[in-house]
Amino acid sequence: MFSLNAVTHGLVFIRTVILARLLLPTDFGLVGIAMIAISIILVFSGTGFAPALIQKKSGTSDYLNTAWCVEAVRGIVLAFILFLFAPLIATFFNNPEAKLVIQVMAIAIALTGLTNMGMIYFQKELQFEKLFIYNFSTQMATLIVSVSLAFILRNVWALVYGTIFGAMTKLILSYVLHPFRPNFKFDLDKAKELFRFGRWLFGSGILTFLITQADDIFVGKLLGVAALGFYTMAYRLSNLPATEITHVVSQVTFPAYSKLQDNFLKLKEGYLKTIHLIAFVSIPLAGGIFISAPEFTRIILGEKWMPMVPAMQVLALWGLIRSLGSTQGPLLYAIGKPEIITRAHFLQAILLISIIYPFTIKWGILGASLAVLLTSLINPIGYYAYYYILNKIRCPILTFVRLLVIPLIGTLVMVLFIRLFFIYLPELNFITFLGAVGVGMLIYLGVIYYFEKQYNYNITNLVKQIIPKKTSGISAKIEEKS
Repeated sequence: MFSLNAVTHGLVFIRTVILARLLLPTDFGLVGIAMIAISIILVFSGTGFAPALIQKKSGTSDYLNTAWCVEAVRGIVLAFILFLFAPLIATFFNNPEAKLVIQVMAIAIALTGLTNMGMIYFQKELQFEKLFIYNFSTQMATLIVSVSLAFILRNVWALVYGTIFGAMTKLILSYVLHPFRPNFKFDLDKAKELFRFGRWLFGSGILTFLITQADDIFVGKLLGVAALGFYTMAYRLSNLPATEITHVVSQVTFPAYSKLQDNFLKLKEGYLKTIHLIAFVSIPLAGGIFISAPEFTRIILGEKWMPMVPAMQVLALWGLIRSLGSTQGPLLYAIGKPEIITRAHFLQAILLISIIYPFTIKWGILGASLAVLLTSLINPIGYYAYYYILNKIRCPILTFVRLLVIPLIGTLVMVLFIRLFFIYLPELNFITFLGAVGVGMLIYLGVIYYFEKQYNYNITNLVKQIIPKKTSGISAKIEEKS
């Protein structure tokens, strides 16, 4: 899954950079308005059926038709609603051009709702090689279409048509890769059973939306479409590593923890390995984005994107908090405690809504990003979630803290050296920028190697464990046949 996300979101990164060169911030702002509207309508109608099916121990196949019926009808109805309300949404953001963009983007919702529910088995049974094909093919198709159209059209429709084509590719591939063929057999009792678990994820999804999208809404409404374009680009680039680490973690650990939900010794082992790996990867990524944001923006994206740099730096720190926090949800969901995450999100949403308006009015997109970061740092229930998990799996707090401190020290050393390289390099261009970042990464790995030898940090063995080996796969097949 890490390989999948490294490849597919490498493609996302390439697409973002090319489109940023070809299109204007206002184009990204228009799509940002459409994505806000789509996110609102999806989140406030969520069912939580897919996580409920993954968490369910047995008998999942009996529920697939019911779940598919609900999702298919939901997608079509929501697309129709979004089409009708597009003029009001465009008026709210004071941008008439957004109306047609929103109406066309509604097609993506209908396509997504018709996706094959059998795809949840790939995650439930940890068959991630199928998900690799699924997501890689989708991102490649989206990249080819959107970039090709950007060269031809040079406007927002390259982004719109690329998004719709990606949704269509996902729909087709879902039926190619999995043999399940749905029909309209709806069972109300089964739907109620799934919703009993999914309701907490539904509530958490609404609150997560408020946490992750309220800033976009305020920026778009208060500062205009160009500012929203800057802000969404800053968010996308600063949170790319964090969101993809989060995506990998939730996809892999939730079904794995669900299989181990009654074995707390194994849960402890799995959780500590997860936080160990995430800290090792996400802390230096956040530090690297923070320190290199001005140079990266100027060299890679161009001078027109420089106003987003301060917000990008602040959001990089928030991305780090998100990636570490991504370890909480899968374990709490697996052991049947989703309400803790919901309550944490509820408090964070209240805090964010209470301060984001004055922050955005006073400091613009930087203020919006500061509000997002601050509400994450001062949320006591978020810290309680860590305490509850460590207490449940009987893990000493010092053991947990140690896994964070060592990569933090390595990152601070790396950041210092990268800053010095940027200051003293005679000429900073694309090649010297990559060289400085590469040397910084080597310095980080050198510090980690020191702790590995002197203080038994043990990251090498962990990485070896998660790298798939062909020989072990062959052995497993032989044993299975025997």
